[in-house]
Amino acid sequence: MIKVVFFGTPKIALKSLEYLYKSDNIEVVAVVTQPDKPSGRGHKMTASPIKEFAIVHNLPVFQPKSIRKEPEIQAELKNLEPDFFVTFAFGQILSQEVLDIPKYETINLHASLLPKYRGANPIQRAIINGDSETGICTMITELGLDCGDVCLKKVIPLSDSTNCEELFNIISEDSPQLIEKTLIGLVDKTIIPQPQCEEGVCMANKLTKDETIIDWNKPANDIHNLVRGIYKFPSAHFVYNDKIIKVMKTRVEQASGTPGSILEVCKDGVKVACGKNSLMIITVKPEGKGEMNARDWYNGLKIKSGCL
Repeated sequence: MIKVVFFGTPKIALKSLEYLYKSDNIEVVAVVTQPDKPSGRGHKMTASPIKEFAIVHNLPVFQPKSIRKEPEIQAELKNLEPDFFVTFAFGQILSQEVLDIPKYETINLHASLLPKYRGANPIQRAIINGDSETGICTMITELGLDCGDVCLKKVIPLSDSTNCEELFNIISEDSPQLIEKTLIGLVDKTIIPQPQCEEGVCMANKLTKDETIIDWNKPANDIHNLVRGIYKFPSAHFVYNDKIIKVMKTRVEQASGTPGSILEVCKDGVKVACGKNSLMIITVKPEGKGEMNARDWYNGLKIKSGCL
């Protein structure tokens, strides 16, 4: 059995933990996750999905504020004598002291086809940039940012309607077997990690608040990709009557006009002119309200056609 400590926090990593826990080849000996955080309107302290799973299955749980600065936890992990650490959206940077603990390596599941989209937001950036494909890969963790040798890759095709929530779900489903295959392959030496090619390196930097504001002077296709790329959170938005209007679903149309002006209202939604072509806004989420059809939002405010 291959002894593993699993590092992860959000829901996207949960299926991988579940899969490894049930595997006949893997023994998950402990879980490391972020500390509980306040959540919801009542700011109730909430455990991560990874911690909740560990508690139900009686797995030891470690919740360092910064594992690099907590030698006591490092010592406890060392006593477990793990073969591998597996990290998947853990949310903290590991020190060399931590990376040196497992017998073999620390394996990270990264949600892109490295060396493309190193960094914090590879899922969102692939969609925002209008890529026709992305993927996942397992890699050897080193001190640099997502620069370690790659073990295995899997390509994921993207349509022009795929949003980030859908891509999160696909990655969650596709990752577990890739991780298990990597661990087994490294132990029996059927997988030889390959250095990343430095050609084609690009970064997936964190999104800024300014990036989420819709600029109607941009081509409709760019705005459509932004809406898909940050669907639900944090959401692309514009401001109307001093209220934030989040745009949830769109499609590109061929009509043109003054950027930001309303060209047409129909059963499908509200058509707005962009710098190139136009965007049919299908659903929106006005500030303080739930998601609704854009036409209903338009009719409720009695906006006149042609308004900016």
